[in-house]
Amino acid sequence: MKAVVNKMAAAKMVRERLGQTIQPTALVHEAWMRLGEQTFESRGHFFVAAAEAMRRILIDRARRKNRDKRGGAPEHLDVAEVEIAAPLGNENEAMEVDGVLDQLAAHDARKAEVVKLRYFVGCSFEETASLLGISVPTAKRDWAYSRAWLRRELAAGP
Repeated sequence: MKAVVNKMAAAKMVRERLGQTIQPTALVHEAWMRLGEQTFESRGHFFVAAAEAMRRILIDRARRKNRDKRGGAPEHLDVAEVEIAAPLGNENEAMEVDGVLDQLAAHDARKAEVVKLRYFVGCSFEETASLLGISVPTAKRDWAYSRAWLRRELAAGP
């Protein structure tokens, strides 16, 4: 199971900027630590939880980087944290999407899960459908709807 999560992390890291030294294994280990000792109802439940953990790690890092660019106070970093540090290719976009993702989840939780798996983790439609227990056409429809919904919400602004 950890190998599949490592594959998910590797897929996400493929979309990162060139020159990054982050390794997908480091992201997986941090996500694994965040998941703790909880039990999972199914394989799909585990992967959704792992995707959420990876999303939060990457968003937290993007926020930290964005704060530092804007003159935030210097922060002490642990050696383990430096290994995982991986800014997203477009930190501002990722933070905006993350900001409205809770609204989408309140509107339709499954569509929000599709966004997490596709946008933040980089899962294919087939992987997303398998993890959520839906068909590939349903995953594609949910993705198309979610993208349009997110564009509308992001264009409306705060």
